[in-house]
Amino acid sequence: MSMDSERKDTVDPAAPSHTAESGSDRSPNLTKSSPPTPVSRLSDTFARLTPWRAITLLSIFIMAVAFLLEYQPGMVFEFFRQGRPFDRFVILLLVLIVLPPLAERLQLPGLLGLMAGGILLGPHGLALALKVGEIGQFFSEIGRVFLMFIVGLEISLRDFQRHARPSMVFGVATFAVPMLGGYVLGQAFGYSTNASVLIGSLLASHTLLGYPVLEKLGLVREKFALTTIGATIFTDIAALLVLAVCLSVHVSGIVSWSELSLLVFMVGAYCVVVLGAIPWLGGAYLAMRRQNEAAHFQFVLAVLIICAVGAKLIGLEDIVGAFLCGIAVNQVLNHGPAREKIEFLGKTLFIPIFFCVVGAEIDIRMFVRSLSEGLPFVLGLLAAALVGKFLAASVSAWGIRFSFLEGLSMWALSLPRLAATLAASVTAYRTMNSAGERLIGEEVFNAVIVLIVVTATLGPMLTERFGRRLQRIPVSKPL
Repeated sequence: MSMDSERKDTVDPAAPSHTAESGSDRSPNLTKSSPPTPVSRLSDTFARLTPWRAITLLSIFIMAVAFLLEYQPGMVFEFFRQGRPFDRFVILLLVLIVLPPLAERLQLPGLLGLMAGGILLGPHGLALALKVGEIGQFFSEIGRVFLMFIVGLEISLRDFQRHARPSMVFGVATFAVPMLGGYVLGQAFGYSTNASVLIGSLLASHTLLGYPVLEKLGLVREKFALTTIGATIFTDIAALLVLAVCLSVHVSGIVSWSELSLLVFMVGAYCVVVLGAIPWLGGAYLAMRRQNEAAHFQFVLAVLIICAVGAKLIGLEDIVGAFLCGIAVNQVLNHGPAREKIEFLGKTLFIPIFFCVVGAEIDIRMFVRSLSEGLPFVLGLLAAALVGKFLAASVSAWGIRFSFLEGLSMWALSLPRLAATLAASVTAYRTMNSAGERLIGEEVFNAVIVLIVVTATLGPMLTERFGRRLQRIPVSKPL
């Protein structure tokens, strides 16, 4: 037999058959499988159901039936209203988990979700808590102190010194121009000199909400970004010092220049003590307990409370001491487990509770009414904030020889007000003098909340818009 005949007679089993032409002769593997029916899905679910899961589902069903049999209108609300603070703490934890991510999905800061949760659960909402009790106020005060401590902890004096000249130019401008606008606005609406100065300081500080946007666009090391970061350090420190003086003047009723000069001297001396003693003594203590993480954590917590209480002992506010403590601790405590844990404690528990308590104290009906009645002041506050920061960024960019687009980016970065502004306004609202008068009234506090919402939403959006335009054109060389 020849080789050709062998090739013809040999059949490759892997070769596809070319004789099947009709649909009935097609291979079964080539037919499409039919979609699963509801019955098949249910059978698959029961096939994967373990005994433990079955018991769990049965228990859930029994509990649901028992609850429905006992349910009466208002039973759940009354349970929490009449229960212990521990019972209401469960609802608070649910707020912390659910509402901040929901607010962020709406392109709003997470803290606004926390405040909305406080409004919903507080005495002016569902009234699960008829009032903010002593425990709530205690956690709120700790959260306020932790908030300003972490704001200070993020400030690096070394970074400011590295880019001191342009940062100082923009820092002075972006502090002075909005503060002057806020002071003029306060005087125009009949507020006292002290309250007008405080309103100006609330407009002067800002929060770098657009910093993550710069990181995403790769513009963090550009000159305009580093200049704005350094200016933020200056404005935060200056605004907190102005707040300290205004609060002390309001409480003590200081009117003479000699007494005011003495107060400013005491504030300066306290700053020197905190910023000098903590790095000196803290560095020595942490060096001796280098490997003891618990000792580092306890040290930071102790100096935080000592600085806060010490500030109140000399007539200042506790948030001023906490802010200065954060700056000082940042010089001796590098990024490590102890620092991460204390930031974690504040950011996940105390600070969110502070925002919830602030929301619980807001009467939403009075809030809307005061905004409608005081709409000219709200619009004036927004205009002073937006225009003041714009003029400061434009003049500074021209003086430092930045491009106009870089100046717009500096404006967008310095636009948002957030945590520090809210903490300062809450402190000013709660501070009363001997006559029972608040430093700022409810109308100013409500206007500041509107300012926070508008600028915190607008700032990052403008930062991304201007940043993308900067990516397409040459800018100043990175430092």
